[in-house]
Amino acid sequence: MDIFDLITLLGGLAMFLYGMRLMGDGLKESSSGPLKKALELLTNTPVKAFLLGLGMTAVIQSSTATIVITSGLVGAGIISLRQSLGIIVGANVGTTVTGQIIRLLDIDSSGTAFLEFFKPSTLAPLALILGIILIMSGRPKGNGKVGQIIVGFGILFSGLLNMTAAVSVLTESGIIERLFSNLGENHVLGYLIGAGVAFVLQSSSATIGILQAFSTSGQLTFSAIYAVLVGVYLGDCVTTAIVCNIGAKPDAKRVGIVNILYNLSKSVAILAAVNIFHAAGLLDGLWNKVMFSGGIADTNTIFNLACAIVLFPTLKLYERQSQRLVKDEPAATGKHDELLDALNPVFFSTPALAFGRCYDALVAMFDISRISIDRAFDIIDRMDKYDQDAVEEVEECEDYVDIMADRISNYLVQISGHITAPYHVEIMNHYHSAVTEFERLSDRAMNIAEIAKELHSHGATLPDAALSELRVLRELLDTILDHAGLAFQRRDLVAARHIEPLEEVVDDLVNALKDNHLERLRSGTCSTYAGTEFMNLLNEGERISDICSNIGVATIARANPGIKHQVHDYISKLHSGRDENYNREYQEAHDEYFGKIS
Repeated sequence: MDIFDLITLLGGLAMFLYGMRLMGDGLKESSSGPLKKALELLTNTPVKAFLLGLGMTAVIQSSTATIVITSGLVGAGIISLRQSLGIIVGANVGTTVTGQIIRLLDIDSSGTAFLEFFKPSTLAPLALILGIILIMSGRPKGNGKVGQIIVGFGILFSGLLNMTAAVSVLTESGIIERLFSNLGENHVLGYLIGAGVAFVLQSSSATIGILQAFSTSGQLTFSAIYAVLVGVYLGDCVTTAIVCNIGAKPDAKRVGIVNILYNLSKSVAILAAVNIFHAAGLLDGLWNKVMFSGGIADTNTIFNLACAIVLFPTLKLYERQSQRLVKDEPAATGKHDELLDALNPVFFSTPALAFGRCYDALVAMFDISRISIDRAFDIIDRMDKYDQDAVEEVEECEDYVDIMADRISNYLVQISGHITAPYHVEIMNHYHSAVTEFERLSDRAMNIAEIAKELHSHGATLPDAALSELRVLRELLDTILDHAGLAFQRRDLVAARHIEPLEEVVDDLVNALKDNHLERLRSGTCSTYAGTEFMNLLNEGERISDICSNIGVATIARANPGIKHQVHDYISKLHSGRDENYNREYQEAHDEYFGKIS
């Protein structure tokens, strides 16, 4: 063997790993929506959870991804630690599917042209051709992602073929024979090699795939490789546990610990069973049998499936042990801390889940701001019974909304490095603008509470007529806020289109109320200080409606990208009277609310 053979081997390994990554990323990206829905189902029995973990891992071809996502969902409170136990076991079985695909190396197509199509030497170029056609065609929508998956499949098998070609040279040199004959005598070394390689590659499927490539040498026996397989289980789950611990809540960390405990138990069970059966002479026919790709895949599947059946009844023991190893944190004081804790980096590999957690936090952020506005207006409306506690509650909500805004904004910035799909970019931009608008709503509530505080400190009161007019404005703002909430939460375009005509009525109403109040100031029925603060209240109401307008337009622009860069033209068209629906809604609202102040 010379340096060129080594380069061929390492190049094949690089292609194999990249193909696996490309195929896995494409599968996760394209299945992120169904994956989210599936994992969020109520896994009310361990068997359902097991099947869920098995199925999702078979689809995305990564037990690490499934378990890390499960850890994030546990941390978000969507499923419990107990519900995750079956998913963990299922994921460990599901990851064996990749090995079963790679066993195509064993196909003997001699005399059968049909089987020739299933050999990697044929599948690889066919997959590359089909994949690149789909990527370059770009139609229909989604072809690019499917093309990526197929190209990844082709690259994976191309790398596998390069590795097997290099391995044939190694076989002739006798290196493989010496290496694996030593492993057959030193099972501890084999176990450590399997664990170490899986830990470095962060993939049990990739490690076992490499072992399958080496099997073409015809030098691998069951006694040489079974300890390597068992070592792979531990190496892969250590990586998973480390990822699960990044910025996670205790129960989310316990998911990674349970995975380690389960794989340690699996390793002990397999090693003990194999050695007992060997000592009893039950494995004499298998012990020195040459293992090819299919044999390794079958052994891996049997090991995992048998351990799942044997260890499944003991899952609650792993749960209790993980609770002893990972202690609970002191109770959180924030009202919505669980939503902020759900903004976990483990979801970055599946953007639909990451954006789902952002959405939940944003909805809560809007609700808090909306409640703060109501509370602040209540303080103004009941100035004769001024409530300092209510003012402090608005201040606390404002502080918490600021914290939420920072956390969500930072999370969105982090997500941006993990997304490429245009529709994910659209969601990210929409959520960025929503953070800003929802925080501004909270600021308006804080300003109204401060006005109430100032009026109280100066012993000033608003005339009954001013309070009556303010109630009419508040009623209109409540309607606009209702539409804004629906527009964001449900992407309700009908609700979003209701906002703009009502916003213009707010502008007209505020101008009319200012004129009315100037009359009161001239007649002396209101003090100058109280009059100034009333004008400030009207300005805050107008700003609330402007913010709601921004929320509505952003929702419409997301559904109609052509509007995004022509927002000014879109609004100008509405205000110029060129939209009949807009004109009708404006006139109806104008007549209704102006009728209430007259």
